[in-house]
Amino acid sequence: MWHCAATQEKERKNIFSLCYNRSFPQWKPFPATSKILFLLHCCLRTLQFFFKHCFCSCASENQDDGEEDKLLCACENTKGTCTNGTCRGDYCFYTWVKGKEERGCFSRKHYREQCSGSFRGFFVQCCTEDKCNAILTPPPDISQYPNVIVLQYLCGIALNYSASNLNDIFDEFCTSGSGTGLPYLVQRTMARQISLVECVGKGRYGEVWRGTWMGESVAVKIFSSRDEQSWFRETEIYNTVQLRHENILGFIASDMTSKNSSTQLWLVTHFHELGSLYDFLQYSSLEPESCLRMCLSVACGLVHLHTEIVSSQEKPAIAHRDLKSRNILVKRNGQCCIADLGLAVIHCQTEDYLDMGNNPRVGTKRYMAPEVLDETIRVDVFESYKQTDIWALGLVFWEITRRTIVNGIVEDYRPPFFDLVPSDPSFEEMKKVVCVDQQRPSLHNRLHSHPILSTIVKIMKECWYQNPTARLTALRVKKTLSKLDVESDFGVEKLKRDI
Repeated sequence: MWHCAATQEKERKNIFSLCYNRSFPQWKPFPATSKILFLLHCCLRTLQFFFKHCFCSCASENQDDGEEDKLLCACENTKGTCTNGTCRGDYCFYTWVKGKEERGCFSRKHYREQCSGSFRGFFVQCCTEDKCNAILTPPPDISQYPNVIVLQYLCGIALNYSASNLNDIFDEFCTSGSGTGLPYLVQRTMARQISLVECVGKGRYGEVWRGTWMGESVAVKIFSSRDEQSWFRETEIYNTVQLRHENILGFIASDMTSKNSSTQLWLVTHFHELGSLYDFLQYSSLEPESCLRMCLSVACGLVHLHTEIVSSQEKPAIAHRDLKSRNILVKRNGQCCIADLGLAVIHCQTEDYLDMGNNPRVGTKRYMAPEVLDETIRVDVFESYKQTDIWALGLVFWEITRRTIVNGIVEDYRPPFFDLVPSDPSFEEMKKVVCVDQQRPSLHNRLHSHPILSTIVKIMKECWYQNPTARLTALRVKKTLSKLDVESDFGVEKLKRDI
């Protein structure tokens, strides 16, 4: 029997909204000129959903060293979890996806979601003996599942909806008059329920306001209509399945509203009163332990973005492409969360696509990696974008460590390369400093005298290698800082604010 994620209540409510599911960027909604064509399109997308989610592909996880009581499983996959062709876990698995085989292991808690069934083009089997997955192979009739019958059945249900239901489905996805269809999680009444209180920031995209909704403070990012692509892209990214994480800015809703005869595009998120990391560092100095917690939280958020999750509710890998202190917010517990995903790139290895979006914006020149500045970046390779994020991560760490007190010494806040380029550097000015002269931000001697700061300095230097393939991965940065965090025996405290 198939175990379908679509049977969950949330998926049942949104089954036709799959027309806007990010997982299939090459599909575009039919124009509003034909309700029947639109509904048929939704039907086909729904079928894609069933084929995609009525099984669970097994992704092996890293196992703790020394777990001798676990099963020893054959391991052949692209997740980097194998050791000498084996791994240890509670279950062994074998998968066959469109002719590609993988083997590995996972923990007991993931059994239900990972071993749920197979259908055309996909086969999964789990077992519970040492290396039992080494001899597993797909059955000879794996390609014979009757998906045409399923298609007819689903489309029959769709076409037998009452006229009122057809209108409801269509109206939910009709365009706003701006020429772009709304993503499926748009909350169309949100703007009418929010009271804007004060403007807390401005940028090239528009403004950020603090608002109140249902008695709680929320952040409202207001885009002008000319920045519709940025708004749409960020909404699309935030609606990604399993994106929610404590170190990623919490998304609430998107909406369109009209003010003074002009269209406003709203993005509503959690509100963090301490503001951006850039603003926070202007008036706050940190203890080394607080610096560590901030750096670790940013690394954790970036790891979550960069990691593809393969399961019944898969999450694609995401590269930020505009990581900087202005796009990171500070939470009351001293941790940070990453925001502004308008330039993000999506990559799904299982579907083999790279989604660049359609946003004419470019990243911030001050934080651009050498390969971006000299235009040698491999734009068709997703790893290239992850490596540019790591370069920017090192610069963010530099900003944080500069405001960290060591031996009673702390420096004023300055942006990266403040002593080498003007306040608004040109592309060519940054290229000369970073690519031609190969200069890096200067590091104060005091940082080398503290065990926490000296480790972070080492990480920064390894994030700034000229050769992008030599840079650390986000996961390696996270693991190094996590180990340091445990050794420092530091509890989470509210950060001191020196105003």
